[in-house]
Amino acid sequence: MNCAERLVSLFGSQAEVARRLKLDRAVVNNWVKSGYVPARWAMEVEAVTEGQIEAVEVLNEANLRRPVRVKSRGEDEIFHGISIAGSENMNPYAPSKRIRSFHPPQRTLMGPGPTEIHPRVLTTMSQPAIGYLDPVFVEMMEELKGLLRYVYQTKNPLTFPVSGPGSVGMEYCFVNMVAPGDKVIVCINGVFGGRMLENVVRCGGVPVVLEHEWGTPVDPSRVEDALKANPDTKIVAFVHAETSTGCLSDAKSIIEVAHRHGALTIMDAVTSLGGVPVLVDEWGVDAVYSASQKCLSCTPGLSPVSFNEAVVDHVKARKDKIHSWFMDMNLLHSYWGAGTRTYHHTAPTNSLFALHEALLLIREETLEDCWARHHRHHVALKTGLEAMGLSFLVEEQYQIPQMNAVRVPEGVDEAEVRRRLLNEFNLEIGAGLGPLAGKIWRFGTMGYSCRPENVMLSLSAVGSVLADMGLPVHVGDAEAAAHDAYASMHKAAAQQKKRAA
Repeated sequence: MNCAERLVSLFGSQAEVARRLKLDRAVVNNWVKSGYVPARWAMEVEAVTEGQIEAVEVLNEANLRRPVRVKSRGEDEIFHGISIAGSENMNPYAPSKRIRSFHPPQRTLMGPGPTEIHPRVLTTMSQPAIGYLDPVFVEMMEELKGLLRYVYQTKNPLTFPVSGPGSVGMEYCFVNMVAPGDKVIVCINGVFGGRMLENVVRCGGVPVVLEHEWGTPVDPSRVEDALKANPDTKIVAFVHAETSTGCLSDAKSIIEVAHRHGALTIMDAVTSLGGVPVLVDEWGVDAVYSASQKCLSCTPGLSPVSFNEAVVDHVKARKDKIHSWFMDMNLLHSYWGAGTRTYHHTAPTNSLFALHEALLLIREETLEDCWARHHRHHVALKTGLEAMGLSFLVEEQYQIPQMNAVRVPEGVDEAEVRRRLLNEFNLEIGAGLGPLAGKIWRFGTMGYSCRPENVMLSLSAVGSVLADMGLPVHVGDAEAAAHDAYASMHKAAAQQKKRAA
């Protein structure tokens, strides 16, 4: 019995085979008449029969019935191909389990990142790949740089996405700007300040560490004291919006202090870019990096960076070679610069398509409205969580709208809450890091995830889980409080619009 006949036998009729494979019945009838299933249907047959007819059987049978002929060769030179071995003779390195195409579940992402991705961005990412030196791609790169300058609020020519996550953007800044022996003040008020310190050490720099209590902002007066005590400091590094705590620092004041003492600055804007004002030119930021998967709401794997002329001159003046070939600013400048591009590396073209579209969405919304949207949904979420009796780690004036660090109630298993939210509601929130592990949850209201339906689902789901665990939470109170907050903000916005008119 051939594969076509076996299909009919398994499903009872040609019509049912056609329905299962979403084909016209005449196609299946032709398979039966010709005595084989065409090779291109091998994987679909294996899937629809759940392995009862393996793809390898379809391929081997089709190859025997209709061997490949090459036009440039004679009739006696037919390529029959090598018969594909069945599972019992598989290569010993092949996976033991049957692996099928991967289809991730649909989650509501309300953690510290990644965020949900807008359908327009997903569609753009699935477009055909083209070469990274294709004139059309080069034109798109120029548009992408312009959109990045918009979200960074800068005119810096050297503004572009590094191929790699935010951590690569961080390392890119340090490896170019910190030479062995350079003194660097590193402000630490969370996990990512600690990673800055690690970069300084690995670059051979001399770190001066300013430790702050986690959940509090960087203190500009302490930065000034450190600069006075270390007048030979070359760089001050700090995190604008600390993802691990949800705390926002006063970037403008820190940079003013650094410049007064002749130091350059490196600013981490991974969580802040697109969610709160990041004003690179107005504040005088020297070097800044971010990431594509947070408030920009793109696929992970790109790190937008921007450098002013002072940084470019500083790097060019280095006597030693940059200690990374891939991240050498002098080499990448030749690829991302405005002139004739030279090959540097194979750029992740489709991810760059996606970032272009994600930034275009922000431009269409306008940056100011994007900031306002993040603040609006933060207020609603915060109001609802506080209505449940939950409290925030960070004082209100320093809270990041897009990253909400919420204290875990006494006696509650925070990991169990997250597990139940994921399993029962398909909702993801983040855990605490470092000394805050087990003590806080991190709710992200970022990018495309920052929508009212996600806020309301989060409040409903968290309230239900906590109530089931015995906490005195009345389901519905949080949602009602959030609705009231939304109504108040809409009313205030309408009144302001009326006054402006």
